[in-house]
Amino acid sequence: MVANVLLVSSDRNAAQQISEVLREHALSLDTISSPAAALDRLRHHKFEAVVIDWALDNQAATCLHQLRSSPLNRTAIAFALTRGSEETTTALREGFSFVLERPLSSESITRTVKVAYGLIVRERRRYYRYPVIVPAVLSRKNADEVFGRTVNVSENGMALRCSAALLRGSEGTIQFTLPDPELQITAEAKVCWHDEYGNSGLQFLFMPADLTSHLQSWLGRKLEEELPQAVAEKFQRSAFRAE
Repeated sequence: MVANVLLVSSDRNAAQQISEVLREHALSLDTISSPAAALDRLRHHKFEAVVIDWALDNQAATCLHQLRSSPLNRTAIAFALTRGSEETTTALREGFSFVLERPLSSESITRTVKVAYGLIVRERRRYYRYPVIVPAVLSRKNADEVFGRTVNVSENGMALRCSAALLRGSEGTIQFTLPDPELQITAEAKVCWHDEYGNSGLQFLFMPADLTSHLQSWLGRKLEEELPQAVAEKFQRSAFRAE
């Protein structure tokens, strides 16, 4: 699947209609009827898009505001599921990016999904972590170099496995070369976490703009390789539009 979508609604018919269209676009749907349960799910799981039913006891706007304050999902693409033009106008004014307006049909849902698809794909790519094991060197200020191996890499950071205990908050320059096609990475990075197994999480603090673009393209190709051909073609078109 290209991305994960959360639907906050107790409307089973709407959930079925939306799910069918999303599946055609390689988007998986998770449905929760309770806003409180949905917010708990958003605290622990990443979703590229969230659809909130305006009919949920007038809690749709509150759900959106809490979504935007969620560290994990604050940039997710927000859809409102409305019951007419008045609710649609209000939802857009409240900050929803897209609206699915009842009565729903496969055609109306498809039109909206096609418009939003590029943004959903870009959100997925931002958090996509590709598993890759290559040698890496972390050069620290006033400390010895650390030699290890990458575990995975994303646009914003990476996981590193090494024998040294890296202190959370420490900074340095990380260097490694990604394969197929070869891409040399040099970035300023900060240690965000370290566990007892020798794994550390690094956040990229600075990387030249051209190198950032090359890394995004490299990750985009790797994501495409994991998808069926028909889905990959949709991804390629949408990723291009989202650049």
